[in-house]
Amino acid sequence: MVDGNIYGHGTLCLCMADATVTVENIVASTKIAEGLDLVELDKNLSDTKYQPKVFPGLVLHIAQPKVAFLLFSTGKMVITGAKTKSDIQKAVGKLLDMLRETDIPVIDIPDVEVRNIVASGDLQGRLDLPATALALGLENVEYEPEIFPGLVYRGSSEEGVVMLLFSSGRVVCTGAREPERASQAVIQLQKDLDARGLLIS
Repeated sequence: MVDGNIYGHGTLCLCMADATVTVENIVASTKIAEGLDLVELDKNLSDTKYQPKVFPGLVLHIAQPKVAFLLFSTGKMVITGAKTKSDIQKAVGKLLDMLRETDIPVIDIPDVEVRNIVASGDLQGRLDLPATALALGLENVEYEPEIFPGLVYRGSSEEGVVMLLFSSGRVVCTGAREPERASQAVIQLQKDLDARGLLIS
């Protein structure tokens, strides 16, 4: 059965308070068949790439909506590149139709689960990253500017959510499974930083 959360709504841009959070990528997974012959799929479908010595899955791209499928011989697959949940719904429907046209038996209504949402946001202020790292607690952050220009923050109240903070005030949020959770995590971070006087106007 399809997860109702997947097919419920597709939010591209969530605005709360002063921060704006935009969904950049939704990664989801499901099982669409009891097994797939990837060699045959590579022959019969267009826009595919199958190099089993490099990667065990077949990569299939579609243009509308613009997503990539990673198909595996077990019948499982990963969808990446979607920006809304409705994109996932449309993409899975198109793929199932394509497979049915080649007489491949597929699951009628696969159970699709969101695994990760990558979102970006603007904290509406610049950051002094060394000062921010100290204020947030060194046990919660990774900050090695000689390796990566941003600060990695794992102290969010949203379990599993990781933030990448940049001196410009841009933030990337990963690990959420709902667009609203990503937005809430960024908004809460903005409030925490503002309360500590870390946002520079």
